[in-house]
Amino acid sequence: MNQDYIKADPWSVIEEGFDKEQVKSSESLFSIGNGAMGQRANFEEQYSGETFQGSYIAGVYYPDKTRVGWWKNGYPEYFAKVLNAPNWIGIDVFINGEPLDLNTCKSVSNFKRELNMKEGWYKRSFTATMPNNFEVAIEVTRFLCVDLDEVGAIQYNLQVLNANAEVILLPYLDSGITNEDSNWEDKFWNTTKITSDDNRAFIESHTMKTNFAVCTFMQTALHIDGDKVDASPITKKDELSIGNSYSVEVKKNEKVTLTKYGGYTVDRNHSKDQLLKAANTVLDQASKYGFETLLQKQIEAWAKIWEMSDITIEGDVKAQQGIRFNIFQLNQTYLGKDSRLNIGPKGFTGEKYGGSTYWDTEAYCLPFYMATKNQDVAWNLLEYRYNHLEKAIENAEKLGFKNGVALYPMVTMNGEECHNEWEITFEEIHRNGAIAFAIYNYHRFTGDYSYIPKMGMEVLIGIARFWHQRTNFSEDKQKYVMLGVTGPNEYENNVNNNWYTNYLAKWCINYALEQLDVIKDKYSEDYKILVSKTKLTSAETEDWAKAANNMYFPFSEKHQVYLQQDGFLDKEMIKVEDLSRSDRPINQKWSWDRILRSPYIKQADVLQGFYFFEDDFTNEELEKHFDFYEPFTVHESSLSPCVHSIQAAKLGRMDQAYTFYLRTSRLDLDDYNKEVEEGLHITSMAGTWMSIVEGFGGMRVKNNQLCFTPQIPKQWTSYSFKINFRNQIVTITVSEKGTDFEISGSNELMIQVNDKQVKLLPGKIVHV
Repeated sequence: MNQDYIKADPWSVIEEGFDKEQVKSSESLFSIGNGAMGQRANFEEQYSGETFQGSYIAGVYYPDKTRVGWWKNGYPEYFAKVLNAPNWIGIDVFINGEPLDLNTCKSVSNFKRELNMKEGWYKRSFTATMPNNFEVAIEVTRFLCVDLDEVGAIQYNLQVLNANAEVILLPYLDSGITNEDSNWEDKFWNTTKITSDDNRAFIESHTMKTNFAVCTFMQTALHIDGDKVDASPITKKDELSIGNSYSVEVKKNEKVTLTKYGGYTVDRNHSKDQLLKAANTVLDQASKYGFETLLQKQIEAWAKIWEMSDITIEGDVKAQQGIRFNIFQLNQTYLGKDSRLNIGPKGFTGEKYGGSTYWDTEAYCLPFYMATKNQDVAWNLLEYRYNHLEKAIENAEKLGFKNGVALYPMVTMNGEECHNEWEITFEEIHRNGAIAFAIYNYHRFTGDYSYIPKMGMEVLIGIARFWHQRTNFSEDKQKYVMLGVTGPNEYENNVNNNWYTNYLAKWCINYALEQLDVIKDKYSEDYKILVSKTKLTSAETEDWAKAANNMYFPFSEKHQVYLQQDGFLDKEMIKVEDLSRSDRPINQKWSWDRILRSPYIKQADVLQGFYFFEDDFTNEELEKHFDFYEPFTVHESSLSPCVHSIQAAKLGRMDQAYTFYLRTSRLDLDDYNKEVEEGLHITSMAGTWMSIVEGFGGMRVKNNQLCFTPQIPKQWTSYSFKINFRNQIVTITVSEKGTDFEISGSNELMIQVNDKQVKLLPGKIVHV
């Protein structure tokens, strides 16, 4: 049974009623971010119940030493962790000396949370009866500014409903925080200076080992019934925290409002000795605007984001809420302003996976950012990998590869591999191919070739060298084989000849050779520099071609399908539908030994290859492979349902495609995998977008042209989305009656719809 306490609403995530069992899940679901920082939806006031505290700063991490009982050559020395950053949101509340704590209150009523995705703010309200019988009403609004992205704002409203009382509000900063997932319980932060200036306070600290310097800051002001309280707060300070204590006598029903601005200045953006000055500058800006103006600017900033990235669905509120939640969280995590940053699988919503970069970015996220932003954003994501090429070469050297071989990390913060499970670190090498595919995908979509001679070709050479050295020639098969790998299906480790990995290797080598020919022909100066820098020879590229053209692919004559890997048919082939419900999810119910011997597939593996390289296969081949592998797929990876949704739609199986879409779009809202309290599945959310645009909309780029084969689930009356294709915005609206296309700007555009040429003219809606 999935959770169902989130109310269906097209633009908001809403929870009504207070349930202590849901607190941690809601902390994930109501998370906010602005690309530069983010935070879980922890309460401002103290809470003694089960909670998972989390505030995060983009790009600030700690190398937590790997904890294993054994060591192997090439093993990563640390697992990079996004750090729980100093907490700036805290506001302790005391009524006649009693702390407000929802865990100890006699009763809590009218509890409501709302995450307004349209306008980018989070609100929480409730009425509570405290142990000393005072009844209080609280309403809190909070947001992280998109434009002024070092600042967050909180407006905390309080009323005592049944008597006059002494109210103490203690807004504070706290650097005495820890990560839940630390390996050795190391101290991650060193606090160096705590200062205050009237209603402002600052904590200067730096991370241990990585030495990121951060100034956490706040400014507070108090009003009663709209009138400012002029009394200066009393400073409360210890070794790791500082607070401004306001004590006021309030009459019954008087409204006390605390406004708090807070956030971080970081030495990634300012010099270390200027962090305090930068904090004061940004506080000056925030206080000059004031809370209401800042909120208005936030609403305008989100309106701009939604103008391009929104997908509307008519007739299905849960589906509408699901896609907007996914798009909202993607934009909260990454806005594309900084090529030093990337997209972590949990974004700013939890610590799992270390907040690092995975192959998810290239395989799943890049299409979303290419189509909903301008191409600079996608360029920044590709530049991130180019900037880490030297580290990728170092990673390969640690494993014994030579001659400029590049192995991109499974998990990284700075280009170094920092994943600490050997079967992933050493064997899940298909991640290398996703980097090359992203370069191809960028050029295919944007038409911009300039990245390849400037940066991309070096990356492609390093990757082609890797695949060539990672294969070996089998005398028995008279083919090149790839031994000891883990494919996308992580429920099978250390297998031989994973079809997807072998196919990807062949494709990467051939793509690199094709691009070398283009650069030699059209960018001769770049070619000379490239050959000199990489010491590339024609003998080497001939060896690459030999391996690519003689690659081995396991195939079943009986089933007429490519096999996921050698020996796949030796398994006990029991389909998922024949598993007992009590066995699911198998990753929580079974031993690893049992999982590895089973035929069960965590996520698309062979079908991932059919998704990437669909032009290489017929629809009949896709259908055969889909029908063979889907019944063994347990979808226990967040990256799984979206690929299956796209493939089902391509096969015209819209009921199945819709079921998969609902699962990917509401994976977190409905907590399908029973783990949302650990954080949201940010990178797979881009797959939800692909399910609609590439699945139902059938969008592809072929022969330099946008192509569509639109379909609509029977549960919907219509849906629409926008695509920024080479700086031309195309709006697509699909209904039961057909599809409308509209183009903005001043140029016409030829597109293909259901294999027919269609001309789009500015200002005219074309109905197909």
